[in-house]
Amino acid sequence: MSQPSPTATALASPRRIAALALPALVVLAAEPLYVLVDTAVVGHLGRVLLAALAVGGTVLTLTAWLGTVLAYGITGRVARRFGSGDRAAALDEGVQASWLALGVGVLVAGGMQLGGDALARTLAGGGGEVADAAGQWLRIAALGAPGLLLAAAGNGWLRGIQDIRRPLLFVLGPNLLSALLCPLLVYPAGLGLPGSAVANVIAQTISGGLFVGALLRERASLRPRPVLIRQQMVLSRDLLIRGVAFQASFLSATAVAARFGAAAVGAHQIALQLWFFTALLLDALAIAAQALIGAALGAGDAAGARALARRFALLGGVCGVGFALLIAAGAGIVPSLFSADSQVQGQAMVAWPWFVAMQPFAGVVFALDGVLIGAGDVRYLRDLTVVAALGGFLPSIWFSYAFDLGLGGIWAGLTLFVLIRLVGVLLRLRSGRWAVVGAVR
Repeated sequence: MSQPSPTATALASPRRIAALALPALVVLAAEPLYVLVDTAVVGHLGRVLLAALAVGGTVLTLTAWLGTVLAYGITGRVARRFGSGDRAAALDEGVQASWLALGVGVLVAGGMQLGGDALARTLAGGGGEVADAAGQWLRIAALGAPGLLLAAAGNGWLRGIQDIRRPLLFVLGPNLLSALLCPLLVYPAGLGLPGSAVANVIAQTISGGLFVGALLRERASLRPRPVLIRQQMVLSRDLLIRGVAFQASFLSATAVAARFGAAAVGAHQIALQLWFFTALLLDALAIAAQALIGAALGAGDAAGARALARRFALLGGVCGVGFALLIAAGAGIVPSLFSADSQVQGQAMVAWPWFVAMQPFAGVVFALDGVLIGAGDVRYLRDLTVVAALGGFLPSIWFSYAFDLGLGGIWAGLTLFVLIRLVGVLLRLRSGRWAVVGAVR
């Protein structure tokens, strides 16, 4: 792959952005789609084993989230090196990220062998059939953690060098294999619930191995470099703190919705999962921004990076308006696809106007999140998210509970959360302080 020039990077066309974003979207969607297949297969084993999968799967979902944090952090670092014309240094970032991923994955796998049963009992609320089955599933599935995290690191460094083909193949292929193996191992092979875990391990190990093979084919030095690994850990730490602020906010919102009754929390779950789905689509645009912005700044092209940032903000806004129109058109239809309960549908209509109204703003926010992550301005994003959560979202949703404002109050709080972040990222974009050029920030 040829080295990008500053001009070529700065003038990245919508077609080039789409070429980066669409494969990223497929990769992002592969894991959730596989989880749906896994759930459908295990669901026919009965509610006890389905509950066990839900308990065990929660832990692996957190591990996958750690992988996403690592991938997002490494993309910008690699893109800077790549944009500066130093492909060897870019690959070295990928090697160090892979060592970090392997180390964390081995710790997760080993920890689950020792404490998986106790963790399952804690999550299941005590002993019993669900806890026992969940513990067994978790101990097996955790063996795939090294491969899962190696694949996440691989996604990060390959996106950074703007290689969009291999991540697509290395993630999609093993996930399709796992989707085929899961029902075969669960039913004809007679493994039951453990068959689901084995299928996970096989897919994740193959995927991680493919990304390691990509590094080997690049003939990069595999020597660990503790200084680089520590720098990557700091970056991942900031993204992790930011993610914790998100998780705390959404868990609190669900807790407050539950206090308004079953219909309210059911409607909240429908709207929230749809919001997560639109966020997934916008994340693909953010990933393209990470790669292109990092490359532009690495090439010393601050003006080009700022032009790209404005283009991504515009694209994010356009996508957000498109989602708003689709969601508004589906107001009388979509909630009924998830629930036949008229009270749940009625409560969904309380949240719906807020859900629609926030989409254009959320589109800009997600796109500029990708710009700032690509620029390595993660500490600012961390602080902004914490301020928006602690100073906006959390107070507003508990205010809505105190004054019995219902689901509308919760979604007004989520809209406020988006607006605070929008103001913060726009001010940062205007200041230009994020556009630090060079191979490293």
